[in-house]
Amino acid sequence: MLPAGMTPEAASSPHSLATASGLLLGTLAAAMALGALVGWALGSAGIGLLVGALLGIPLGVAVVYQVYGRSRSS
Repeated sequence: MLPAGMTPEAASSPHSLATASGLLLGTLAAAMALGALVGWALGSAGIGLLVGALLGIPLGVAVVYQVYGRSRSS
């Protein structure tokens, strides 16, 4: 229906907002699970879960930055 010049540029990107949010949430959940497991082994799963969440937020941002940073430099 639309000529090739009229298609949006964002559609050609293999990454989407759903991919970024999935990476962020997946990394956060993995860090929280690992934190809870370590906390449980040390006697307090709740504290481990909290530490995992606090460490998972910057870790998730770093993972998203790495994935999107690689795609732009290629």
